[in-house]
Amino acid sequence: MCQLADMDYFKHLSDDDPTLANSPLMRAAQLTLQYTQDNGSIELTKTKAFKRKFVHWAAEHFDWPGMGYDELFRVNKVLNEYDFVPLELLHFLLIERKLGRHYKGAFKLTKRGTELAKSPAKLFVELIPFYLFQIDHGAYSRLKAYPEGNWDVWLNVLNVEVENGAKEAALYKVFYGEPEKGPMSWRTTGPFYSCVLRPLSWAGLLSQPEMQNKTSSEKDYFKTPLWRSALKLETDRLVQPAQRH
Repeated sequence: MCQLADMDYFKHLSDDDPTLANSPLMRAAQLTLQYTQDNGSIELTKTKAFKRKFVHWAAEHFDWPGMGYDELFRVNKVLNEYDFVPLELLHFLLIERKLGRHYKGAFKLTKRGTELAKSPAKLFVELIPFYLFQIDHGAYSRLKAYPEGNWDVWLNVLNVEVENGAKEAALYKVFYGEPEKGPMSWRTTGPFYSCVLRPLSWAGLLSQPEMQNKTSSEKDYFKTPLWRSALKLETDRLVQPAQRH
């Protein structure tokens, strides 16, 4: 977890900026805020998790990359909040940023949450920098491990390395050297994926195309239009225009 001057890396966006649609986390947040407004609240379990009715609704409507409704129910007969990790994360973020609160067994929007539901650009500022720079991403990983480095280095180097697309293994090599080979190599590259590449993908700054029959290390990462419209980095002057075919 890296504490940074969060907004130093971000430009000001407008509410009608179409690149905001590239963010799965933003889309999920907007849908959740709108659902809460439309229904007045979201019911909670005794442990203060969202009840299954909403979890199932979220699985169907979030359209989360790699975790769509069909994929989730392929391995679960019913869904609890903890079965849908992006929703569990979003719930935490909305409470932590005081956009929602728990009251008498239900999740309700705060005044600020109601205001930001009307402004995608302000919602982005409230959620995305906090999510990237202040969340303990290692806690959401299998190994509970962390890569060496910091966001200033990761963002500025990735700004150059991902311009024309790059595979996870190649990106790992840039920062840490040749990854280990073999079926357990994910233990080496896993922390970098969990704490850097996945958060950037969930934030909508990197895209990770779903490729059948390929391991995560063989998938190509690309900058999304949101990366280009939202980020301002020291290495922008070094970036060569992406090759178009």
